[in-house]
Amino acid sequence: MSATTPNPLTIEIKGLLNKLNALLVAHYYQKDEIVALADLCGDSLELSRKASMSPKELIVFCGVAFMGQSVKVLAPQKRVIMPRLACCSMARMIDSDYYDESIATLQSYGIDKEQIFPITYINSNADVKAKVAQMGGLVCTSANAQKIFEYALQKGKKIFFLPDRCLGENLARSGQKSAALLGRDSKEQIVNADVICYDGFCSVHQLFTPEDVRFYRGRFPDIKIVVHPECDPNVVEMADFVGSTSQIITYVQSLPLEQRVAVGTEFNLVNRLRPKLNGVQTTFVLSASKPQCPTMNETTLEDVRDVLLAYEDNKPINEIFLDQNTQKWAKIALDRMLELS
Repeated sequence: MSATTPNPLTIEIKGLLNKLNALLVAHYYQKDEIVALADLCGDSLELSRKASMSPKELIVFCGVAFMGQSVKVLAPQKRVIMPRLACCSMARMIDSDYYDESIATLQSYGIDKEQIFPITYINSNADVKAKVAQMGGLVCTSANAQKIFEYALQKGKKIFFLPDRCLGENLARSGQKSAALLGRDSKEQIVNADVICYDGFCSVHQLFTPEDVRFYRGRFPDIKIVVHPECDPNVVEMADFVGSTSQIITYVQSLPLEQRVAVGTEFNLVNRLRPKLNGVQTTFVLSASKPQCPTMNETTLEDVRDVLLAYEDNKPINEIFLDQNTQKWAKIALDRMLELS
């Protein structure tokens, strides 16, 4: 099929979207053909908020499960279906039971529950967000993490940051606070730390290393190093710019095209950030391997078509449901964040 010949599958999908009055949204890390077809693209919470405010009642979310849940939390009256119920590997590292066990461990160390202020990264499921809210905590994103962290410090409590250890450690370093890793560091280190981090991580952003930074700086002395705050703290400290997915896009696209830049985030996003300059590549992935999110790349055009056909046939699949209590408390966690942001 030539580049100018319409893809019958995309034509069918557009017809179904129109017939069902549905909104198709896609995270930036999705495959190119999914992004090209979507009505809206964005970062996780940004995308969920826009979808929740859409006048359309059916949301087709191409992403990972916690993102679809966020739409349902913010707009419980909407129907939310996902072509694939893919699960973020980081979000899978903690659930409400693991959360309870973590709090129990801290209590066994002599840390009173009332002296713990929990913050959960947006990359967590609704049940964890709900548990955090019930303890007076809230959610953060990579874009507003610094502001949320500064707010939490004012509480005068120990911050329990979950599930991403790297983002938690990066925040602690930026605020010149001590951090300890639950499950790895000693009881004494945990008790004395200002910030206690859960031992979770992003399977993509952990791939970038200081050696990668040194390689590109050695090859191109004037290169800009741009990374996501889910990267290892030692990589973050070597970067010229650190930001969320949306912030990375804005920063990189503001640079002159002749300015070389190596970006430490998901491959699909980096690959479409900027065109070549007269056939010469000036935008690089900060890795010798291909840092592609496996779960984000599960979704195919066939999956989009099939989930729409099932819905049309009144046999919906991969629909997001939340119990009332989880929805209530998860929304409180998100609302607290949004009030500060």
